[in-house]
Amino acid sequence: MAHTMAHIDLKQPILDKNDRAAKENRALFAQHKVFVLDVLASPGSGKTSTILATIDALRDEFNIAVIEGDIASTVDAEKIKAQGIAAVQINTGGACHLESEMIRRAVDVLDLERLDLVIIENVGNLVCPTDFDLGENSKVMILSVPEGDDKPLKYPGVFQVAEAIILNKVDTMPVFNFNEEAFLGAVGQLNPTAPVFPLSATKGEGIEEWADWLAKRIRAIQQ
Repeated sequence: MAHTMAHIDLKQPILDKNDRAAKENRALFAQHKVFVLDVLASPGSGKTSTILATIDALRDEFNIAVIEGDIASTVDAEKIKAQGIAAVQINTGGACHLESEMIRRAVDVLDLERLDLVIIENVGNLVCPTDFDLGENSKVMILSVPEGDDKPLKYPGVFQVAEAIILNKVDTMPVFNFNEEAFLGAVGQLNPTAPVFPLSATKGEGIEEWADWLAKRIRAIQQ
């Protein structure tokens, strides 16, 4: 008697459910004219410092809140709150990505009527967050110079879904033998329309160009 092996794809139903919730999130954000930015990066790339620098550059014009995704701690959310910005903590309990249902619960705590920009600090990873739509307007990824110029070749997915790419810690380039030309070439092949913003978040270098790009996107949905 021949045995047939059934293949059950558990991921697809999860993604389908996630996409339905993401669609509801997107409608809610559009209704309130809130721009939602999903920030993807590896641990140690300078996500929180980049978000803080972005807040600093934009807070005079826009009301901002942060949804802080972490596997376990609340350290980054506390840093955001210390700057007088509303922050909602999501602990994933081990999962390497955020899902749209988590975002919906976090958003319920925020006053969308008063907000212009919500920044989602996704859980640190260059792989699995790319599959999960959160209802955001834009996914942006941060790569730091110490991580190496070969990351677009190793993790093409995240570079392909990003609407813009931030290259952080450019002040360390001489130390890490980072080949900027090779990096930009690889990004250009994977995602020719995405701008790359070289910056040093802790030193404030390059923040203005990045913040101007984001500000234009926020204003565009408020018309």
